[in-house]
Amino acid sequence: MNESMQRHRGVRPRCGFAMQAMAVEFPEVAGHPNRLPFEGCLTLVDVPSDRAPSGARGHRVVLTRAAAEKALPSLLGMAVDFKAGWDGHDARQKCGIITAARLERASEGKRLLVSGYLFARDFPEMEAKVTQVAAAAGGELGMSYELADAAVADMRAPVWTLTRATFTGAAILLREKAAYRATDFRLRRSPVGHRSTSHKSTARAQ
Repeated sequence: MNESMQRHRGVRPRCGFAMQAMAVEFPEVAGHPNRLPFEGCLTLVDVPSDRAPSGARGHRVVLTRAAAEKALPSLLGMAVDFKAGWDGHDARQKCGIITAARLERASEGKRLLVSGYLFARDFPEMEAKVTQVAAAAGGELGMSYELADAAVADMRAPVWTLTRATFTGAAILLREKAAYRATDFRLRRSPVGHRSTSHKSTARAQ
């Protein structure tokens, strides 16, 4: 990725540099039909998960702050996906993209926050589905990360501590099905608004 397309914001501790936020800058396009903005909490750092995530062999996990900071750049450009039933992951159902990630400072909290776009034109049913599911579940949609190259401090420990990882994506799901029940997901409106294309003619290059 071209460095000119990235924005880095951080805080400088007494020694070294800690990355706190990163984003890919996209030009403003008023009423873009394929950009439906979202934001949410992807996970918590330095906190054991409420349940064992997929692939953890039944172990709850802790993602350390240091590991999350190092992995922050790997979130940019990764897809968000969903599964029928909103109860897990399906990497083949990619419905959006993460364009920004921010880790709260230790004095603020432990949340890793993300934002991006759902592909509203490619998945015209997503906005209605997300709204309906959120309403039926009392607004309780959450998120769950997808990882690769994870390093565990002690495989014999009842709770695995992840000291290194690469983010490969994220899923939108019911909060009760997420490894961390404190996560959340919500749609938001851009300042220029979102334009529906349900009654507009479109063309694709062949």
